[in-house]
Amino acid sequence: MIRVLLVDDHPVVRGGVAALLSGEDGIEVVGAAASGEEALALVERENPDVVLCDLRLGEGLDGVGVTEAVRRRPNPPSVLILTTYDNDSDIARAVLAGAAGYLLKDAQPEEIVRGIADAAAGHLVLSSDLQGRVVERMSQGVPQLSARELDVLRLVAEGLTNREIAKQLFISEGTVKTHLVHAFAKLDADSRTAAVAAARRHGLLN
Repeated sequence: MIRVLLVDDHPVVRGGVAALLSGEDGIEVVGAAASGEEALALVERENPDVVLCDLRLGEGLDGVGVTEAVRRRPNPPSVLILTTYDNDSDIARAVLAGAAGYLLKDAQPEEIVRGIADAAAGHLVLSSDLQGRVVERMSQGVPQLSARELDVLRLVAEGLTNREIAKQLFISEGTVKTHLVHAFAKLDADSRTAAVAAARRHGLLN
């Protein structure tokens, strides 16, 4: 029996995936978390075999942060990212953090079930297309921006001011500035325009 922990900040998604997996022989959903922090507490308590985790989880730890924290545990469970974001950088960040694989939410149900079984068995779960893209992206030395830094940069690219970004992301203006400073440093940029251009050059922004 493969023990699976679901991590997604959308209740409808958690319920839908739980319903999908409940009808599968050999898979038991042992818990569902709405945040990265809740996920880590449930990993400690339930000791799952596979953590099926979204990439973006709102405030706090994102899917990459959850992966890094989980993989530092003794005898850690496999972490399989299940998300809507088909972005080379996001995929590379997850794999570099130790994720067993990366699936998109529009995958067929049988592909998700098979991915869970493969992750539990220690196999890398990536389609041949995604695997090729990840290898290429990792070989290029892509800057590792956090999900929130990318969120801020995307809004900068849309022309929003720091105040407007803060309002949209429900964070303080000072936090926006902090994320920008970190993004500038990682991208070796000295302005908002240069940071957006560098992010696009690396494929971080669509």
